[in-house]
Amino acid sequence: MSNAADAALRRLLDVTVAGTLLLVLAPFLGVLALLVRETSTGPALFRQIRIGRNGQPFVLLKLRTMRADAPGPVITSAGDPRITRLGAWLRRTKLDELPQLWNVLRGDMSLVGPRPIRPRFFEELAADLPAYWQRLVVRPGLTGFAQIRRGYETSMAEKLAHDLEWIADRSVRLYLRTLWTTGIRVLRQVFD
Repeated sequence: MSNAADAALRRLLDVTVAGTLLLVLAPFLGVLALLVRETSTGPALFRQIRIGRNGQPFVLLKLRTMRADAPGPVITSAGDPRITRLGAWLRRTKLDELPQLWNVLRGDMSLVGPRPIRPRFFEELAADLPAYWQRLVVRPGLTGFAQIRRGYETSMAEKLAHDLEWIADRSVRLYLRTLWTTGIRVLRQVFD
């Protein structure tokens, strides 16, 4: 299959899967949003500027996992006191990321790709890792090859290596394998 056909099929899968999941999960997302509102101040949805394809900024959506008055921008660490109790569970299960399905439908993101990053951190990482800018040739992803290969707790250089491996391949086969592995891991975390 050609690169253009692969890209078109991945986008079709993005829209189909994200749209279906949003419809099916809407009641569950509504309950989660109500729980977030009950356990935290501020809106249930957290909006943050991230860097997308070709360096274009976009507004990323997440369920709020921190107190609304939490200081930032600071990279979150284990045991971060800004994270609410419900937020810790949402983060562990990755359910806080579900609103990004809307970002996928809008075309800001894909289901699979390098995870989107905040502008300030992007500039710092691009200064330290010269190949970091190459992540911008594709849409950022709700899940990524780096996350299924190494998890979230690894160095940025290792994540970049896996992101670049994904960008070089970008086959529908690898896309589907990444989605499948992510789905299994999320279900295990939710039901653990």
